[in-house]
Amino acid sequence: MKSITIQGAKRESVGKKSTKALRDAELVPCVVYGGNGPLNFSAEEKAFKNLVYTPEAHTVELVIDGETIPAVLQDIQFHPITDQILHADFYQLSEDKPVVIDVPVRITGRAKGVVAGGVLRQTFRKLKLKAIPANLPDEIVVDVTPLKIGNKLYIGDIKNENYTFMHPDNAVIVAVRMSRTALKGGAVNDEDEEETTAEGEVPATEQAAAE
Repeated sequence: MKSITIQGAKRESVGKKSTKALRDAELVPCVVYGGNGPLNFSAEEKAFKNLVYTPEAHTVELVIDGETIPAVLQDIQFHPITDQILHADFYQLSEDKPVVIDVPVRITGRAKGVVAGGVLRQTFRKLKLKAIPANLPDEIVVDVTPLKIGNKLYIGDIKNENYTFMHPDNAVIVAVRMSRTALKGGAVNDEDEEETTAEGEVPATEQAAAE
């Protein structure tokens, strides 16, 4: 998995006053867990740009007062109005200790059902999985070419020995559903005719544009 570097400095004080001062200085209060104990530090907000504002997944090299700590981002809090980063939690990586992380899903191919006039629905844009650091993938590639109208692709269909998905095997990743054009004058189902996709779903037109 790709990695980015964030430079930080240890925090001697963790009170509300010092935390506000950090944020006023465009610094983010952070904590890294998983070592000998929680380590409080701060980092420039702009250093999070390539970690947070991207669909890609990354591990992080935290360089804190000259010490390098491999880690993953576990949680991040934003201001509800300004979107300023208020706080970030990291977890220190260990070579033999599994870690849980969200990995983006990339759809490839053009489903047979879409060619026939169906609509591709993508339920997950990211999948949560567990693996040791060496086995963390950059992305989960899903080939939808064989899917016909009415077909679904489940978590159980893409199991991998290098990592474990934190979703049930019957969770649907993508499905090809009937559309008006595919019905060819048949009865229209309200569910099939719904124009608005559920959260996280990608219409076939968007899929085609992405390709």
